[in-house]
Amino acid sequence: MTPGRPRRPDRGRRPAPRKQGPRRPPVQDPPRRAAFDALHAISERDAYANLILPDLLRKRNITGRDAALATELTYGTARAQGLLDEIIAACLDRPLSKVDGVVLDALRIGAYQLLRTRIPAHAAVASAVDLVREVAGSHVAGFVNAVLRSVSEHDEAAWIDRLAPDPETDRIGNLALRTAHPRWVARAFAEALGDTGAELEAALQADDARPEVHLLARPGEISAEELAAITGGDVAPYSPYGVHLPPGTGDLAVSEPLNQHLAAVQDEGSQLVTLAAAEAPVEGSDSRWLDLCAGPGGKAVLLGSLAATSGATVDAVEVAEHRARLVEQATEGLPVTVRVADGRDPGLDGGYDRVLVDAPCSGLGALRRRPEARWRRQPADIAGLTRLQTELLASAFRLVRPGGIVAYVVCSPHLAETEGVFTGAARRAGAEVLDARAYFPGVPALGDGPTVQLWPHRHGTDAMFCALARAR
Repeated sequence: MTPGRPRRPDRGRRPAPRKQGPRRPPVQDPPRRAAFDALHAISERDAYANLILPDLLRKRNITGRDAALATELTYGTARAQGLLDEIIAACLDRPLSKVDGVVLDALRIGAYQLLRTRIPAHAAVASAVDLVREVAGSHVAGFVNAVLRSVSEHDEAAWIDRLAPDPETDRIGNLALRTAHPRWVARAFAEALGDTGAELEAALQADDARPEVHLLARPGEISAEELAAITGGDVAPYSPYGVHLPPGTGDLAVSEPLNQHLAAVQDEGSQLVTLAAAEAPVEGSDSRWLDLCAGPGGKAVLLGSLAATSGATVDAVEVAEHRARLVEQATEGLPVTVRVADGRDPGLDGGYDRVLVDAPCSGLGALRRRPEARWRRQPADIAGLTRLQTELLASAFRLVRPGGIVAYVVCSPHLAETEGVFTGAARRAGAEVLDARAYFPGVPALGDGPTVQLWPHRHGTDAMFCALARAR
C-alpha cells in the first residue's frame, strides 16, 4: 500500500450502510457551505464561479470576513483543482473516479485549506468532515477524515516533489503540476513564449496567483485619479483609464462609482487592446465603428465612451439575446446601437471605419480570473474556436472600408488562436498588417511585433492578444 493512504476496504461508489442511532446535529458554517455549494455547481452544472458565488453570498447574507473566506475557498479550490485531485488520488485506495462527486468536492475544500491556507490542520480537517456530514451524511465522515489526515502528512511542496514528473525529462509537466495547470495549457504558454525555462515558470506562477481587481474609469465621466481616490486604489501603470484594487477587494456591487455607471470592472489588458483599436489611424473619415462580438459589453462601453468624445457612433453586434441586453444596459446613454445578429453574417451595410473583432476564444489568457476554466477547457476545443474566429475576421474585412482598421483581439496566448488565425485572414483579405506595438505607448516587453501579446507576469494584465490591419 502506498504510504499515507488510509487503510480501509474499497467501497467504490456505494457509501457504507447508515448507522442506527441519533445523528450528530450539523455544524453551522455558512462560508464553507457557500463555497461547497458553489464548487458543486461548477462541477455538476458547469456553473461559473464569478456568477454563482456572489448570488449565494447575497441570498444567504454572508458578508465581511465570512464572505472573504467563502471567496478564497471557492476561487482557490477551483483554481487548484487538478493539483488537489492528484494529491487526493495519492491518498486513496480506489480510483478518484469512484469517489462520489459530493464527497470529492468536500475533499477538495479540505485539501485546499490544508495546503494553501493558514487554517490550522485540525480545523481544516474538522470543518471538511462537518461539511460532508451535513451534505452527505455521517456514513462518509470517517472516510473524509482519513483521506484528509493523509493529505496533511505533507505540505504542498513535499507533495509536488513526490508526484511531479522529473524536471530533467519533463520540464513542462513538472511546471504544470507545480502551478496547478493542465499540461496542455502549460505547453500552449511555452509555445507562445518560446521558452520552457524561467519565463514559462514566471508566466504560470503569475497565472496561478490571485489577481488584482481592475477598474475602468469611463472616459468623459470620471478620471482614473478621481476613481482611485474614491476607491482607495492605485492608478494603472499603462491605461489612462485604469485603476487597480488589491486582490480580495470586497463586493463591488455596492460600490458607488459602479452603481452610478462612472466606472466598470475591466482588466487593464482589455482596456489597452480596445484603446489600440480606437487609436490606430484610419485613412479618411472616422465616424462609423463596429464591435462585431460585443457581449457582455465591456469593450463596447469603452468604445462608446471614446466615440462620444469624438463624434463617432458604434454598432454593437451580439448573437445571444441575453448578452445583447447586457450590452444595452452597460452602454446606456452612449452612442451605441445594439444589434442581435451573428457576427459572421450580421446583415449590416459595410463601409465601417473601424471594426473590432473581440472573438470568442479559449480564454486561456484569463485563467487567473476564471479559475474553473482551466479544467473545463480541452485541447479539442481549439479547432472549433479557430474556425469561428476565421469566419468572424472574414466578415470584419468585408464590412470595413478601404483605409479602415480591423482590430483582432482574443484573451488567449494560444498560437493557433492568435498568429495562426490573424495572419491567414489578413493575407486572404489583402490587408496591410500594422505594427500594433506603436499603439501601446509606455507598455514594455512587447516583443518583436507586429502583433502584441500581453502577459500577467510581464504586464500585470490578462494575456490579451491584439493584431491590427488596414483594409486595402
